[in-house]
Amino acid sequence: MNTPVTAEHPNQFALLGQRRFGPFFWVQFLGAGNDNVFKFAFTVLVTYQLQVQWLPASRAGLVIGALFISPYLLFSATSGQLADKYPKEVLIRFVKSLEIAIMAVAGLGFMQQNVPLLLACVFLMGLHSTLFGPVKFLVCNHVSFVDAVLLMAASPRPIRFIMDHRIFATPVLGTLFRLGKAIPIAPHKDDPAAYERAFAQARRVLDDGELLCIFPEGGLTRDGELGQFKGGVMKILQTHPVPVVPMALSKLWGSFFSRVERGTAMVRPFRRGLFSPVGLTAGAALPAAQVTPAGLRERVAGLLAA
Repeated sequence: MNTPVTAEHPNQFALLGQRRFGPFFWVQFLGAGNDNVFKFAFTVLVTYQLQVQWLPASRAGLVIGALFISPYLLFSATSGQLADKYPKEVLIRFVKSLEIAIMAVAGLGFMQQNVPLLLACVFLMGLHSTLFGPVKFLVCNHVSFVDAVLLMAASPRPIRFIMDHRIFATPVLGTLFRLGKAIPIAPHKDDPAAYERAFAQARRVLDDGELLCIFPEGGLTRDGELGQFKGGVMKILQTHPVPVVPMALSKLWGSFFSRVERGTAMVRPFRRGLFSPVGLTAGAALPAAQVTPAGLRERVAGLLAA
């Protein structure tokens, strides 16, 4: 929501030289590369070198891909619970140690040309990626006073939100957001201490492996259009270079909870009827090194236009 930043941020590639950023980035980069090289090598093996009756070459790529993503469907909720329970650095060390062990077994499978063993390793590598995936930072456009409620309802894991401190004075919603442990933030020019305190709390949330959501426009849209993204995202990523997931809420402009009535919300109940559909689209997670406010805005705009 309201996350203005007055200081200039360094070039995004300068983050690679930071001790807290560089190792995390290269772990992600090399892990993704390892996944793809392994799947490619296995696909080539069963397509061109081995004749396996129960795994035709024409279906090998499909089977390997499906086996790799199946842990996302089976264990995503469990991995989220683990990410909430254990510190991020502990989870990363465990997952990367697991990756080394799986690749050692896969090496044996390649030496023996053991297809069942390699298929098992594909599944385990998918499980490894699922366990590593929950360490994320969410980013979404801001259309209505119930955006956070909708995101909480859609997410299988709890989300901690950074929110304008003034919304906590809103009846019902303020109580709900306090119960959800939302983080109040004030503009730096109005309350520097509250501003810095909000970012300190946000960093602790990521340290604990929880999901963090920020509305980088800095406030509700007053015309239904996507606003400019501010720099609060970069302020957090400077010390906590986690993946960023762009998300887009749609079909909310014109609702009772949007500022459609000349910049005012909650004026005409049921102005779109008793029931009206809303939309939520999530994009692919971006490595922190690829994130800029303008780039994120472009991604969210693309999701809205899709």
